[in-house]
Amino acid sequence: MAKRRLTNFAKLLITVLIVSAVYFGFLQLQKAGVFDQVTENGGTSNTAQTKSKSSASEEDIIKIGVVTWGGYAGGQYYNNGFEATEDSRFYEDYGFQVEFKVLDDFDPSRNAFRSGDVDLLWTTIDAFPTEVNGLGDFDPVIVFQADWSRGGDAIVARSGISKVADLKGKKIAVAEMTPSHSFLLWLLDAGGLKQNDVEIIPQPSAIDAAEVFKSRRVDAAVVWSPDDILCTKAVPGSRILESTRSASYIIADAFMAKREFVENNKERMRQLYEGWMKGAAEINSDPNAKKKAAEILAREFTERGTALSAEEAGQMIDNVRLVTHGDNKNFFGLNTSYKGVNGNSLYSRMGNVYTDQGYIQERVPAWRQIAYPSLVMNTTLTDPMHFAEAKKEFTKVEEGEARDKEAIATKRVSIKFRTGEYRLDENAKYIIDKEFVDIAKAFGNSRIRIEGNTDNVGSRSSNIALSEKRAQAVADYLVAVHDMSPNRFIVIGNGPDKPVAKNNSEDGRSQNRRTDFELVKE
Repeated sequence: MAKRRLTNFAKLLITVLIVSAVYFGFLQLQKAGVFDQVTENGGTSNTAQTKSKSSASEEDIIKIGVVTWGGYAGGQYYNNGFEATEDSRFYEDYGFQVEFKVLDDFDPSRNAFRSGDVDLLWTTIDAFPTEVNGLGDFDPVIVFQADWSRGGDAIVARSGISKVADLKGKKIAVAEMTPSHSFLLWLLDAGGLKQNDVEIIPQPSAIDAAEVFKSRRVDAAVVWSPDDILCTKAVPGSRILESTRSASYIIADAFMAKREFVENNKERMRQLYEGWMKGAAEINSDPNAKKKAAEILAREFTERGTALSAEEAGQMIDNVRLVTHGDNKNFFGLNTSYKGVNGNSLYSRMGNVYTDQGYIQERVPAWRQIAYPSLVMNTTLTDPMHFAEAKKEFTKVEEGEARDKEAIATKRVSIKFRTGEYRLDENAKYIIDKEFVDIAKAFGNSRIRIEGNTDNVGSRSSNIALSEKRAQAVADYLVAVHDMSPNRFIVIGNGPDKPVAKNNSEDGRSQNRRTDFELVKE
């Protein structure tokens, strides 16, 4: 039988079908990522690198909203950057990815939290009472603390203002109901002033407050670092009046999350906390880790439009205390021997302060309703680098320099003593606790000068000796009951030499029988 030959048309048709099959097969393999894995020279292609960052589903990525700030370095260092990536210790150790979203504007950051664009969002415990009710529909809870501000917030003042008392009647630029506002309220209280003793010039942010100060439209401003230095350079004769370097327990950065999210992701959230604390502890204890963290912050912030060198990023980290697991145990009240500032005391006090100032109209939820300590409670980190920050040790001040140390703030408190006596009764202890203990703890890195004063009844020499014993009794009480360092205090007896009223009436003599608490510079 003769063989049939294919016509030219049939051959063309078959060729077209084969080429089409090969082409569509190639497309399917490319879609599957087969050709993205290895380049011709054996390296990972750009496409493969992109996929390593984005291959996880949205459910496998924890999204965290932050601001341009050094206090979140622990988590960002552990994540090896801000992007969701498999090149992260969170992924290597725990199997999930983390993404940091920089949200410097307050309102958009809160909207991102409401909409679910971020799972965790920065907040500060001092200002949280002002916003917790506005987020009430989402049942926000505080899951862990990230840092204490240690120089990152400051108040700058023009020439002629050298202490808090000099702020009376002056114009102060501040972003209301923010950490800057909280810092100002604490400082005014430490100086015996109230908010209505000054003129608040509201600003949208601390950055705007700095610009207003530079234009010399106000006498003082509460700003963020490095604007404190830039302000003093721009306004001749101005100075940094005070900063959170000494006011060390006022501004606590923490993270909030929706309770439902935390409940649905308990173990993953605990692992996030654990990894973050490992990162923070490594930065605190290892200069190489800190250098790497600074390089990460410099790279990431620069890519997002905030030009930052590694040196400047390192300074940002120096302006905070990256808190450890031990610090978080203190913060959530899990260490019964700790007597310093914790989340409850800070949140409760500022809730009352902002309510009294008229900024809060509704009842503020109690701390136990918004605190979520289980992540901390269920984590075990035993290496010494995870221990809580040690209490600052003060060296003893020589008597000759004690009177000359510059006072930033003076708060006068009337403590009643029986005639000729210097022992504190229970009412005197109550007054000290109510009027001064919180300030002493909040300004934990400041020295305190306690000056005893009397009226002019009796001899001057006996009154000086008695006033010093009374001041010492106050210092001894703060040491014994509130665990403060004895070397922190400068004790002085003025006797009748510093009256604040005339001694020719009982009312005047009563005002002169007082104790002055002063925050002084090192």
